[in-house]
Amino acid sequence: MDYLQSIDWSLMLRCFIVGGLICIVGQILIDKTKLTSARILVIFVTAGVILGGLGIYQYVIDFAGCGATVPLLGFGANLAKGAMEAVNEQGLLGAFIGGVRASAGGIAAAVFFGYIASLLAKPKIKKK
Repeated sequence: MDYLQSIDWSLMLRCFIVGGLICIVGQILIDKTKLTSARILVIFVTAGVILGGLGIYQYVIDFAGCGATVPLLGFGANLAKGAMEAVNEQGLLGAFIGGVRASAGGIAAAVFFGYIASLLAKPKIKKK
């Protein structure tokens, strides 16, 4: 039972709240707009890149941990961080390869699990 004492319960709560709020925003966009899931994905990743590039999203990550890094906003922020670090090391070429290198594990997992989901799911067309 010593492992229960080592858990940071306040971080878990912050993680749950922030991740949940991000999901709520996504669900509101799905329910109240005619945006497709793909467009919402692009909005979240782009917002993460912008907030990450400006250094703002790092404060959210410091506050919420995985509640901020696992959603799409965190993926975008990771792309921006990788690109900026690679630009410092390799110049302009780093802007194109740094984000992909920093996010390679997430990209590979998204492709793999997306493929598995495509085999198991039946897509529905969204009504206009």
